[in-house]
Amino acid sequence: MSTDVLPAVRNPNEVSDREAMGLPGRLVERLPHDVFAAHPDLFTRPVRQLAELCADPAEPFGRRYAAGGILGLRGDPRIRPDDPELVDVPAGTAELGIPEDQVASVVERWARYGVVDSWIRKECPRHRVDVAAFRIMRYPVTNLEYRRYLTDTGSPALPTSWQFGAYPLARANHPVWTVRPEDADAYAAWLSARTGRRFELPTEAEWEYAAGGGDGREFPWPGGFLDDHANTVEQGPLDTTPVGVYPAGRTPFGADDMAGNVEEYTADDYRPYDGGAPVDDDLLVTRGSYRVARGGSFTRYGDLARCARRHGWFDRPIYAIGFRLVERP
Repeated sequence: MSTDVLPAVRNPNEVSDREAMGLPGRLVERLPHDVFAAHPDLFTRPVRQLAELCADPAEPFGRRYAAGGILGLRGDPRIRPDDPELVDVPAGTAELGIPEDQVASVVERWARYGVVDSWIRKECPRHRVDVAAFRIMRYPVTNLEYRRYLTDTGSPALPTSWQFGAYPLARANHPVWTVRPEDADAYAAWLSARTGRRFELPTEAEWEYAAGGGDGREFPWPGGFLDDHANTVEQGPLDTTPVGVYPAGRTPFGADDMAGNVEEYTADDYRPYDGGAPVDDDLLVTRGSYRVARGGSFTRYGDLARCARRHGWFDRPIYAIGFRLVERP
């Protein structure tokens, strides 16, 4: 991966997408152009071995990425449209949000990347929530799964990330983006009807609990931000990756890609937490009511990878938002 140091950026809503990602005018390559050719042995490996390699933190990132890419072409056994892999999240009392006295320090740490007070203040106050047990998809919904929904229903809800609306064959096991929140809701209803099970988008509380384990940690892993633990703009390949190739960033309950790859819609529209003040940030001012998204993406900095971060969608490619579902009894 490149060791380029990204420059400071302004508020992403005030500059072009590329500028907001801190990218210069010249070509930036984060993976070698021969990343697949450099691993010829992977082309003949059984798909189960390739899936295991994707999840092995001892393997170098380029090798995990290549294994995932080959899986996408050969048929990834991890992707099961009618029976997605789920991880159990036990009932518990979760510490969610952040205390007021932490806002300034969070803003200071990420100010270099355009983060302002109002974006972080939405996370206040820290509060405790009793969360019932549920199951959440280990991976975000992929292009392959979303294609099944489109072909089964005839829905016109084509992701804008599919150029000219064409299905991205070589990215079957990458997360789908950008769809609208009502399309994610429709997908959940379709999968529920198709399987006879109850799938929905997670609530904000469920998403944050599933990402951080409910112990107040800032990221899905202990300690501070680590740019090799999630697909974010700091060190990622500037594109989506096959799901599950950042095993070091797995959550305490075993879900992958909650800190990076694509942002994820929740079931909730923005409102202040109980005891918190309404925050009229740029989303609320320009869009009015909006669906809250969580988690980082390949286009954004590590501030979005924080478990408590609350954000939403603008109609621009840099807002790469997909979704994953929970299953309820």
